[in-house]
Amino acid sequence: MAKKRRELPGLTPAQGEIMEIIWERGEVSASDVRRVLARTRKVARNTVRTLLERMEEKGWITHREEGRTFLYSAAQPRQVTIGQKVREVVETVCGGSAEALVTALLDYRGLDRQELERIRQMLAQARATKKEKGTS
Repeated sequence: MAKKRRELPGLTPAQGEIMEIIWERGEVSASDVRRVLARTRKVARNTVRTLLERMEEKGWITHREEGRTFLYSAAQPRQVTIGQKVREVVETVCGGSAEALVTALLDYRGLDRQELERIRQMLAQARATKKEKGTS
């Protein structure tokens, strides 16, 4: 069974957008974030700094100082967030049934050949791991 991770407090939509920028770039300054966001809308420098501070307080990001500049990076990989969201969907939308989630995925989105093959490989690996541990 996977190790239970600490649930992070949720992010606002604006914080989620910033998190995507950080995951994509690895490490960013507040100015970097503001430049990316400015491509689609006007955003104040202080707003970006406040959002980054709150995200750090929530445990989503961390920073290091380089001179007078704070450089922010993700404290958790994107996969942790995906795992939290999937567990939430399974519990709240699918009545606790992972099978219902997979059925909905297949019925409403579908999978391309590469996705299907990777999933087959993951299932085979999970089966092999389960056999190694002696569980059925």
